[in-house]
Amino acid sequence: MSATDHLDDILAYCDRVLSGERPACQWERLAVERFYDDFERSKTGDFEFYFDVEKAVQPIKFIELLPHVKGKWANRKGLAKRIQLEGWQKFIIANLFGWLKKSTGYRRFVVAYICVSRKNGKSIIAAGVGLYMLVQDNEFGAEVYCGATTEKQAWEVFRPAKQMVERTPQLRAAYGLTAHAKRLECDKKGSRHTPDGSKFEPVIGKPGDGASPSCAILDEVHEHDDDVLFDTMLTGMGAREQPLLLMITTAGTNPSGPCFQHQKDLQRTLSANAGERNEELFGIVYGIDKNDDWTSTEVLEKANPNIGISVGKDYLIARQKDAMRSPRKQNAFKIKHLDEWVYAKNAWLNMVDWANAADTSLERDDFIGCKAIKGLDMSSKLDITADVTMFEKMIEGEQHFFFFGNYYIPEALLKDPDKQLYVEWEHQGHLITCEGDTIDYEQVQSNAINECRLFDIEELAFDPWGATQIAQNIHKANSDIELVEVPQSYAISDAMKEFERLLKEGRIHHDGNPALSWMMGNVVAKEIDDGKKIRPVKEERDNKIDGAVAAIMALSRAIVIDEQQVEHYGV
Repeated sequence: MSATDHLDDILAYCDRVLSGERPACQWERLAVERFYDDFERSKTGDFEFYFDVEKAVQPIKFIELLPHVKGKWANRKGLAKRIQLEGWQKFIIANLFGWLKKSTGYRRFVVAYICVSRKNGKSIIAAGVGLYMLVQDNEFGAEVYCGATTEKQAWEVFRPAKQMVERTPQLRAAYGLTAHAKRLECDKKGSRHTPDGSKFEPVIGKPGDGASPSCAILDEVHEHDDDVLFDTMLTGMGAREQPLLLMITTAGTNPSGPCFQHQKDLQRTLSANAGERNEELFGIVYGIDKNDDWTSTEVLEKANPNIGISVGKDYLIARQKDAMRSPRKQNAFKIKHLDEWVYAKNAWLNMVDWANAADTSLERDDFIGCKAIKGLDMSSKLDITADVTMFEKMIEGEQHFFFFGNYYIPEALLKDPDKQLYVEWEHQGHLITCEGDTIDYEQVQSNAINECRLFDIEELAFDPWGATQIAQNIHKANSDIELVEVPQSYAISDAMKEFERLLKEGRIHHDGNPALSWMMGNVVAKEIDDGKKIRPVKEERDNKIDGAVAAIMALSRAIVIDEQQVEHYGV
């Protein structure tokens, strides 16, 4: 096919999306609209990028020379059918390689996020892009990595790429490619296009200190507990002129994790006005919209752009019916086949709602003069202590609640190999460390006293276990603050239920602190009296909930509750 033919396929896909002929979710439509918008902007002198059709289709042509290595189109006798990309796949690849900088001619997009359901050809895109970046990118000493948290996952991309090389002698001869057990290499003597030292290999966790990725492919990012691999790959690309970090994933069960945050970053860019976007970030999400009926067969095409090609419609309908019959299978179906983020545990809150309530632009100083309540949950001296301040503000006649927290840990915990999340959060400023092996209660107290002087804090809600002395000291320094004991018992049942209701209504807001989000996700509502009363508990010892408890205690003082549920503490 010519470049014009491929471009026609891409534009036909875009027209089907925008006309409604292809059912598409909000984020797919916005990605297509961005493409057209940027194409118009490229005609002006103010826009720093342009679209090169030849560069856009070059990787498409390359990938379509590769053989299928999975499914009905693959054949072990050397008769495998060549890959034929669909319009939506060509759209993704053309965007990644066709947009260039006017000033240098180098590629525009550095980071890409693709979210698409299982069995929709993710491996073809990832493996094909990886091989193209290895041999056709004119990058000296190209280093292509497919990274994951487990060896099995890392091989999900590397294995098909390796098999494509092994089953294509013309490819090996043209580029001097050698397929080793765990690496693809370009031989200097046999290569006509790629310099010596280029390699493509899987990596688990961090690559070596000397790694300089020209391309990093992170598969199933929803399984990553942290952003260490992402950050390591991205920072290692500093010496490359036009690197690419490609994330390709389905939805998952941890909206507090890094994958969902990357999706939120993309959604902010797609929703932003021209000039306010992250111009180096490309992405698209194939999923369902918030108000879609997941039991309707009409939504299947939205999340499965390859329906009827690599994934059968009858197969999806059968899985959908299974999920409708068995609640146990619903989450798996929604995640893997509809790209809907869910929270799989028996959690108290819907963590997707909590993630959507985050606003990283919020600053405490914006709430000077607003009514505020503190919640203080003192841990043992060996783990997290939480001091949460809740501000109240009227918005369009309704009360909204904004949460900020100080979360303290002993410095010694950063050396614990089982608490590497703490290291990342401390480095990002989301946790406060206390020198030594224990929590410095004087440090907690001093910071709380200073905040009480700065903000209009009317009450301090605290659990009498472990916090009584600090509460009294804060009161002595700020006598206008009322101290209220709020025990962690079924007495805060009403506050928990009100918190959940307000969150669903969009009246709970927070600054996106990942430590608090993690603690919120760890809360399980323990019930008595057939669910009429609940209290916060954690399922496992290491699943801390201190920040969540402090937030609940603060809210408990802002709502109308039975006075018998709390005991006013007189000083």
